[in-house]
Amino acid sequence: MERPVRIAFLSELASPVALLGGADADIQNVYVDEVSFNLAQRGYAVDVFTRRDDPSLPEIIDWKPGVRVIHLAAGPFKPIPKDELWPYMPDFRAAFQRFLLYDEVHYDLLHSNSWMSGWVAIELKRQLGLPVVQIFHAMGKTKQRYRQEQDTGPDERIRVEVVRMADRLIAQCPSERNELIEDYRAAPAKIVIIPSAVNTRVFYPVPRDEARHLLGLAPDNFVVVYVGCILPHKDVRNIVRAVALLVRRLEQEQRAPRVTLMIVGGETVEPAPQATPEIGELQQLAAELGMSNYLRFIGKRQQETLRYYYSAGDVVVSTPWYEPFGLTLLEAMACERPVIGSAVGSLTYTIADGETGFLVPPRAPEQVTQHLYDLYMHPQRCQQMGYAARLRVEQEFTWPVVALRTSSLYKSLLNSALPILFSSVT
Repeated sequence: MERPVRIAFLSELASPVALLGGADADIQNVYVDEVSFNLAQRGYAVDVFTRRDDPSLPEIIDWKPGVRVIHLAAGPFKPIPKDELWPYMPDFRAAFQRFLLYDEVHYDLLHSNSWMSGWVAIELKRQLGLPVVQIFHAMGKTKQRYRQEQDTGPDERIRVEVVRMADRLIAQCPSERNELIEDYRAAPAKIVIIPSAVNTRVFYPVPRDEARHLLGLAPDNFVVVYVGCILPHKDVRNIVRAVALLVRRLEQEQRAPRVTLMIVGGETVEPAPQATPEIGELQQLAAELGMSNYLRFIGKRQQETLRYYYSAGDVVVSTPWYEPFGLTLLEAMACERPVIGSAVGSLTYTIADGETGFLVPPRAPEQVTQHLYDLYMHPQRCQQMGYAARLRVEQEFTWPVVALRTSSLYKSLLNSALPILFSSVT
């Protein structure tokens, strides 16, 4: 029997194991978990290499059929902030090399996630002669451009981002492809657009009344939902201002403003300004705007329960200044909810403006308010846009589709007789 193609997924920070329990996980953890599993479903053997941050973790975990998670010793066996991991990357590389000697496994391709794993992959490429596929999840120059003083990444990042040394680059949207070309002089023929996706078996519509009853929300309120990190660059303050303007407009029209803004996220299950300082800023802003009674903080929730929060809403809003890939709005779309998002980064690609939701400029609460008002006044439009949103996710943004496109990319590298036939989603 012919052996399966073996892929080494390098992900120094984001491990699928972090998706269990209360561990700190984000979009990159979901990407690594879903892509590795769905590639395994297509016949690949995938080993995910990540840093061991807990002494109780075994070196090797049979994670899912066809997928192993391998914990490498690189630095102390404890969580380390991602911006402090760079000095341990030579240890990560050396631990990978030792594993090869121990396990006697042969890999056909390296798929590196983030800039630090990319550096490790290129170092291994020089030794092993393996092709490298690189996805960044966020670009250093882009973060500096939009986050400026809030970007705490190490100075070495931009210098070592391995754009021109990788064999293929995955961009998650056209704007990221442009950044790779314009900011890093990447060869356009190396870049393939493969957007991230949503697990539609986890994110699906729950009847609105059922979701609201479960969460203790008023059945007749107009509910605006935000789900995600609560950080300054996510600009949840913009949403608070927009909802305050909506309340004021309804009051001026002598309508009872039955409105709720539900904010889901933060560092703790119970919302706490001490752990998530931006919550304190939002509470203060709401008090200044006289809308504290319209605001409900939920705290951090696991993926398996988020569908109830999306489904309880009439509309889901996210208006960041900067967004590498806005996965939460795709999750909302999978739950048949219309969305309002900033016209930045990937959101201009995932949201079909006027069909599945609306795009607005960042820092423009008045425009958000106008769309909220239209949906408030025309609830049937929420339903129509929600149906269109779910359909768009099913057609373009599911993990099996991502795995199919990623497999095509692998084959173009592993069979030198096959040129790359695409530079965008096909």
